[in-house]
Amino acid sequence: MRFSSHHEPVHHRSVRLRRRAGAASLTAGLLAAGLLSAPAAGARPAPDPSLTTMSIKSPPGGAEVRVLIFYGSAASGEESPVVDAGIAAIEKIGLSGPADQRFTVTATDDASVFTNEKRLGRFNAVVFLTGGGDVLDPEQEAGLEAYMEAGGGFLGIHDAARAEPYSDWFTGLVGARPAAGSPSAVQRATVEVGDRLHPATKDLPVQWKRPDKWLNWQRNPSGDVHTVARVRESTYQPGSSANGWDHPVSWCRDYDGGRSFYTGMGGTVSSYDETDFRAHLRGALLWTTRLVRADCKATITGNYKAERLTQPNQPGQNDQIGEPHGMVTAPDGRVFYIGRGGADSSQPVITDWNDPDIGKGKGQIHVYDPATKKVTLAGELTVFGNKGGGDELTKVEEGLLGIELDPAFEQNGWVYLHYTPHSRINRDTHMAERRVSRFTLDRATDKLDLGSEKVLLKWPVQIHSCCHAGGGMAWDSKGNLYIATGDNNSSGFSDGYSGNNPEPNFKGVSFADARRTAGNTNNLNGKILRIHPEPDGTYTLPEGNLFTGKETAEGGGKTRGEIYVMGVRNPARISVDKATDTLYAGWVGPDAGSPSPTWGPAKYDTFAVITKASNRGWPYCMGNKQPYRDRNLPDPSKPLGWYDCDHPKNESPNNDGLVNLPPVTGNNIWYSPDGGGPDFPRDENGVPSYRKEEATYKLPWLKGGGQAAMDGPVYRYDAAADSAVKWPRYWDGKWFVGDFYDADQPRNAVLMDPATQGDGGLPVHSESLKKIVPVGNDGIKNLMDWKFGPDGSLYVLDYGRGFFTSDAKSALWRVTYTGGGPTPAAGQLARGTR
Repeated sequence: MRFSSHHEPVHHRSVRLRRRAGAASLTAGLLAAGLLSAPAAGARPAPDPSLTTMSIKSPPGGAEVRVLIFYGSAASGEESPVVDAGIAAIEKIGLSGPADQRFTVTATDDASVFTNEKRLGRFNAVVFLTGGGDVLDPEQEAGLEAYMEAGGGFLGIHDAARAEPYSDWFTGLVGARPAAGSPSAVQRATVEVGDRLHPATKDLPVQWKRPDKWLNWQRNPSGDVHTVARVRESTYQPGSSANGWDHPVSWCRDYDGGRSFYTGMGGTVSSYDETDFRAHLRGALLWTTRLVRADCKATITGNYKAERLTQPNQPGQNDQIGEPHGMVTAPDGRVFYIGRGGADSSQPVITDWNDPDIGKGKGQIHVYDPATKKVTLAGELTVFGNKGGGDELTKVEEGLLGIELDPAFEQNGWVYLHYTPHSRINRDTHMAERRVSRFTLDRATDKLDLGSEKVLLKWPVQIHSCCHAGGGMAWDSKGNLYIATGDNNSSGFSDGYSGNNPEPNFKGVSFADARRTAGNTNNLNGKILRIHPEPDGTYTLPEGNLFTGKETAEGGGKTRGEIYVMGVRNPARISVDKATDTLYAGWVGPDAGSPSPTWGPAKYDTFAVITKASNRGWPYCMGNKQPYRDRNLPDPSKPLGWYDCDHPKNESPNNDGLVNLPPVTGNNIWYSPDGGGPDFPRDENGVPSYRKEEATYKLPWLKGGGQAAMDGPVYRYDAAADSAVKWPRYWDGKWFVGDFYDADQPRNAVLMDPATQGDGGLPVHSESLKKIVPVGNDGIKNLMDWKFGPDGSLYVLDYGRGFFTSDAKSALWRVTYTGGGPTPAAGQLARGTR
């Protein structure tokens, strides 16, 4: 039933309704100006609650669930067709669905309802379907405020954000105000639906394409509200006041005792004919009326607490932390984290190859116990890794690189370490041995038995020229161990592009040609290996790796069966989602700051979702299969042909593997100093132009600057876990991607499309974590690793502020959730019309 301003029933949809005359004295021009600017100094203050004597019993609503639609507007003239369409749609929504989730609807443009305690208290939720303006006097606004304080529900649709322009309280209720310059035309755009659990969004397409009038916001409300959907500005013309890649369009929050949901959609008559938009409104009303519970706290940044767990080291010691390089959480909640090998600045760095202690360092394994909040130094390995600074020939990234715990760690205490033992270096040839070994931890003392070492896997690495050691490890659900290795290649000699210069070598070993390593089927560097460790300290090869190890070619080229992924440059971090056994990885790109029409793409840091054995491209192709130019002897300075990403060939004189390589699989996320996901027009052969001015950016949430990709986990919510600090279910299935640097670099949670992710499909949604995992010099400035613990809290390693060392900012952090569960309380759920 709908009521006019005189409370006269209107039973026919054809009757033209008039807006309440005299609701505001502002002219249309002044009204628009007031609505499109922030509250002015001296503007009417928020209403004084003492103006009303309302004392609605909590919560509003009686035995029958009712919704009030208020469509009063300050503007004079004919009723907007949008109002009629909205009222009709909500009336139909109330009559649809399961019987216990139905509600009745009353519509009015008479604002006096907000000072009628008996009448207003009958409604479970109030919908503002208004053209905006100063529609409530102070007493009426105070009545709405009292209603919310008593536990009422509010749904604002589109122009509701223009209502009560002088009220700070109402701004908080709706969450944001439209900005000047918002486009007025109806445009088709893509809405990214990031919340896959809220009843307003759970059944919507993740990428929802629809026409509407898209509002820009004076201030982005994300973080103060829980954003459930964003509009992708690259799919329409957002106007001069565009909000950028994070452009919220629908959100909710628990506000002032009640529940508030707002959507910027619904600005057209046709919106209300859309099945998906009606489903969006229905879900919002189910929550605001208390028919269902929902979480509108999960992304509000004030609901998270970031705490530094470790203290700075004592002078000259690494008692708390070494040079941070990786971590893993144990089932009992303890956190094991490693130091690569760099000592603090007081310790000498030996760079003389004639000295037997060249590069000797200590790789530490520390254990943090959340029960005692104490750190134990579990053990130290003597590694080749205490080198740093200086030129290309005196710095190094070797050392203690990775750690994992056996799947049966609670029973056997086995710890796997990926490291470069100092005892195995050859000072004459500048070669070393990298290995993955198994050690046993005494769980009573948290001390590593160094004499228990079982060497599973070892391979040669050159240590004449820095860099790219990789290091991360991860298990899948079948007991397979993944090991990430860097390309063991110099960053120089190729002008920051492909890293394929065959000429530089030391005593016959190339150190500037990644075709020797990452692009070589017979070399374990520049790879993600997959093995199955056995109880006796050996390993077997699981089925489904990229090679069997038995492939050969004319001339003796062959393969290594441990290779699961080839063509990666420097993968410091990998992770496996054991719910799906999908592998996630991130690796650092080369150094070129801009693309080159001669040599190819600029530096691309990369993240990839890997669902099967594959070649990820380096040093032949990067990003979404963007090729580099080949080079070879006798003159590597002269460019040869472009690589064919679908049929790559390794024709390097340093190759001892197959010439014909597996096709390159495009990667999901890539970003350069110029921006995220750069792409270029391509010629008839598929070669991009590589002209900076012709670039388009497929991932606008990524920006440029110095980059060092740090893959993170996929969060899995454990409903059975008895934990008061676990992150909410909202984050379940979202992949965390980050960068070592915090300035313009990513620290985001992304959603992937399972149908396309394995073939390089782009993320379908992304949201920033920078206000939750705090950035800045006093926060987590240099993200080195991040993992969720069994209690559902996030542990993060901050590398510190130097390089090849540890300092006072090197630390282990924990980020916990403090927001509580869904609302309303289970005991306050309403019963719908039956």
